[in-house]
Amino acid sequence: MPAYAAYATNLDPERMAQKAPHSPLRSTGWLVDWRMTFGGEDRSWQGPLATVVEAEGDQVYVALYDVTEADEVRLDAAEGMGIGLFRKVKVRVTTLEGDVVAWTYVLDDYEGGLPTARYLGSLADAAEAGGAPHDYVLAMRGRPCRSNDA
Repeated sequence: MPAYAAYATNLDPERMAQKAPHSPLRSTGWLVDWRMTFGGEDRSWQGPLATVVEAEGDQVYVALYDVTEADEVRLDAAEGMGIGLFRKVKVRVTTLEGDVVAWTYVLDDYEGGLPTARYLGSLADAAEAGGAPHDYVLAMRGRPCRSNDA
């Protein structure tokens, strides 16, 4: 089964159980030399969407799932693959058991914009639920954001 590297709100195990009910969690790890950012401000009513970009020296916490074909189709639909919102890229995930090649979703749009406080809070909550280290969650909660009304 192909491995999927989940980040952002997909770190929440309950959310993933709804999106990919037949795909078990394999482990957690890090996208080394990548960072989480936001982009596509005009593509979502919530404002900019979370994505990852290559960035030397940074890292993004991820959950690795063994994804069935049927669940991959469900995830693709949920992530907007059919409308060109996200695209899949292969990434190397560093885990305690060694490196794993996986795929993840990357926003197919420009980088920029601040997320709403509500969205940033949901990302931090998902990271916490997904077992991210405390300092990672705190850094997420401390990122710049804009008012929920903006």
